[in-house]
Formats: sequence, structure tokens, C-alpha cells
Amino acid sequence: MQVPDIICCVDCGQSAHRMTEAPEAGWEAGDIVAYRCRGCNDRWDIVIDDPAEHHPRWDGLDGFDFRQFLQERGSQQKD
Repeated sequence: MQVPDIICCVDCGQSAHRMTEAPEAGWEAGDIVAYRCRGCNDRWDIVIDDPAEHHPRWDGLDGFDFRQFLQERGSQQKD
């Protein structure tokens, strides 16, 4: 499983770099990866998830297609 070296900080939008070294056996679901933001210095501890598992969204929007929503909304406004 691949884990990025750099992610985007949710708080400030700058780059957050991985602090956790990759395990010798490779990353597995359930591993925790720590990142530190260069901008705001926040720490992000992220639990690696198995991409094969399906986790429904907490807000009930599982499978929501935002592009389709905008197209439908645009066509309704023209009518």
C-alpha cells in the first residue's frame, strides 16, 4: 500500500510532510502515519484505511455526484 510523503493541511492549505518512517514490511490498514504542517505546525495522525472496504459517509451523501447536481440545478434555472 502506498502512503504519500506530503499531504495538504486541512487547516491552512500548506504542505504537511510525513514524520513516520515506512515499516520494513510496508504499510497496512490500521497503521498510523504522522504528518507535520510546515505552515501552521499542526500535527496530523492519520489511520491508514483499506481501500477495498466500503465505508458509507457519515452525512448520508454516499455516492453523491456533485457535477450531476450542478448540471441539474443549471437546467432547472434555465426553465
